Amino acid sequence: MANLKVNIGGLELQNPVLTASGTFGYGEEFADLMDVNSLGGIIVKGTTLLPREGNPSPRMAETPSGMLNAVGLQNKGVDYFIDHIYPRITEEFTTEIIVNVAGSTIDDYAEVCRRLAPLPRIRAVEINISCPNVKQGGMAFGTTCAGAGEVTKAVRQAWPKTLIMKLSPNVTSIVDIAKAVEAEGADSVSLINTLMGMAIDVKRRKACLSTITGGLSGPAVKPVALRMVWQVAKAVKIPVIGLGGIMNVTDALEFIMAGATAIEIGTANFIDPAISQRIAEGLALYCQENNLASLSDIRGII
Repeated sequence: MANLKVNIGGLELQNPVLTASGTFGYGEEFADLMDVNSLGGIIVKGTTLLPREGNPSPRMAETPSGMLNAVGLQNKGVDYFIDHIYPRITEEFTTEIIVNVAGSTIDDYAEVCRRLAPLPRIRAVEINISCPNVKQGGMAFGTTCAGAGEVTKAVRQAWPKTLIMKLSPNVTSIVDIAKAVEAEGADSVSLINTLMGMAIDVKRRKACLSTITGGLSGPAVKPVALRMVWQVAKAVKIPVIGLGGIMNVTDALEFIMAGATAIEIGTANFIDPAISQRIAEGLALYCQENNLASLSDIRGII
């Protein structure tokens, strides 16, 4: 059997398959449909300092080879997560649980991480500086090197464990952003978050989303995501987590060959709730069929 273990900034995963924030809830929603503990880890939905209602409906729309979303980081806040959700999911799941953190200000990001730090089962956070669906925070911090670096520095001081920075593709040079967060102490980068897009209902003569624009995900973004992962993996020394349109094991292998240490499954979860487990099993089978001792034998070969 091939060794599928990977290390993300000191966090060891049993395999490189993670679920993308916002597409897998808190894992509980999928527990009857698949073996959640077979994954490398789950990244829970975006968590903010205070509760957020999210954007008004409609906030999702199907597009050719993808989907648009403008959910707007709806959640009940970090304290509710700590008091009510964390005890449940840590009792049910043995796999790694990573919290995706969002904020309206830099202090918000740091404070959420301070409150999460005492939780022993939360050994990593993914900092969302790339969400295009909120008016404050999110992508506003991730589109400049200075902004991305400032958030990373503040969170690094508040968070002593594995720090993953989630990057936006809606920039001129994602390589420069990746280098900026690496310089300020990030242990890993994940990319890409959704591309900014929109759709129009010509019968109603209105935008399909209440916010007009939203985040595009799914197979349509994969070539862009793959190119960016390849570029960043060659430019930084920290591990890269690849995501964006991964629908099957072949897609996952492409990202690994482009240089990704781990991958995240997002939109595909809405189509096949068990796809993450199938991809993890498919990676093991690929290694077996090709006589690979581990995925490191093919990582970054492009």
